[in-house]
Amino acid sequence: MKFGKVDQPELIDFSIPHDHPDTDVLLAKYKDGKEPLSVKVGCAKWNRQDLKNFYPRGTKDELAYYSTQFNCIELNATFYRIFPAKTYEGWYEKTPENFTFFPKIVQNVSHLRRLNEQAYPILEEYLNVTANLQEKLGTMFLQMHNNFSPKDWDRVVRFVENWPKEFSLAMEFRHTDWFNDGKVAQELYHLLEENHIANILVDTAGRRDIMHMRLTNNEAFIRYVGANHESDYARLDDWVEKLYDWKQKGLKNIHFFVHQNLELESPLLSVYFIKKLNERLTLDLKIPATLVKPNTLF
Repeated sequence: MKFGKVDQPELIDFSIPHDHPDTDVLLAKYKDGKEPLSVKVGCAKWNRQDLKNFYPRGTKDELAYYSTQFNCIELNATFYRIFPAKTYEGWYEKTPENFTFFPKIVQNVSHLRRLNEQAYPILEEYLNVTANLQEKLGTMFLQMHNNFSPKDWDRVVRFVENWPKEFSLAMEFRHTDWFNDGKVAQELYHLLEENHIANILVDTAGRRDIMHMRLTNNEAFIRYVGANHESDYARLDDWVEKLYDWKQKGLKNIHFFVHQNLELESPLLSVYFIKKLNERLTLDLKIPATLVKPNTLF
């Protein structure tokens, strides 16, 4: 993921901002709930070309192997086209029962049709085939174009209010006016919260303005983008502490996806993060096997 890429990441202040005040209010609603903590950590792709230092020599089926090491995938491939139903059926069959897919909604809906009237038949086709993932289907997510601004607010309202409730949804907004205009931001957060839709957090170097720290349901959906810099690991340490804090306050669902501007060692970052998360949150997530150790590429 090259979104937010900078040439000199050492100049960026990667400190996690303070929580939006309404995040504490939201989490307090869930603090005494009996729902168990669910934690999913994965990469965005399973391609051998992108995941260096990960696949053992002789690996024939990348997804089959990947799914033995991670408990989920942020499925970016579905952004580029609608796959036939048999493809989803194949993905379902070759992955373990506890594996979860988090597919990105096809760009024809978000970028080409921009949530207009023509987007809905495309969305219906997309949902029909994606449903073949059955119980392995996690939260789907819609990423809007950088230039999709609040002037199209009515389209967002219609989309959210008409989203089929049997599917979990997260949304990512990138235009600065969604967050820099306080009134617009509050209206957006309220709309998502009222409709139980997750407000995606993207932690990337060049766009610190979209670290809004506002959760809108009991799901932290985080897209972490490493900068191919030694600071990537310290940033993950900070996220472990943040997630521990949110867990103490009531958070029950953590969905964390590791990217890099250049996908050189996303699995290594993931291994580091999972180990730290296991220790701090008293978890027993599987530690993926890698061919080199974290921190050795800097």
